[in-house]
Amino acid sequence: MSTLRKRRLHQPIEPEDDSAQLNLASVATIDYSSEDPAHPVEHLVDQHTGPGGSCWAAAQADTTEQLILVFDQPQSVTRLVYEVEETERERTLEVHVEASTDAGRSYRRLQVQEYTFSPRGSTFQREDLRFDLHNLTQLRLTVVPNKRGSGVATLTSLRLYA
Repeated sequence: MSTLRKRRLHQPIEPEDDSAQLNLASVATIDYSSEDPAHPVEHLVDQHTGPGGSCWAAAQADTTEQLILVFDQPQSVTRLVYEVEETERERTLEVHVEASTDAGRSYRRLQVQEYTFSPRGSTFQREDLRFDLHNLTQLRLTVVPNKRGSGVATLTSLRLYA
């Protein structure tokens, strides 16, 4: 008898991936422009992901913020996963992802993505990006919280894979 392959409907499908998650706490320092003491940068890597997960939040509203992962040693990165969530107000948030191989002297843009949120509609987005980056010394995320509407720069989670 053959084995039936099956999956439940409406379950997220994780692509097969043999890459290993990087322990950001042991391979990098996260530089940041601001943080709300109730939502520190540590929340990005605490594994409380998904809707309702813990998050990093900026100290003030309507200010463009930056997070820079500064690696202790150059890294190879094949995948970046981050999440954004907004449940309280309608707005558009924009995230820029840039990579540096020269300790931050220059950056190459990898992605710019807008996320439009509405309390009665979309409140959560998960981005799963595939790359082939080598000798990465810094990864910069710039969060524009108020592309449309008002709000605080936030990210729910951040994971990198080798």
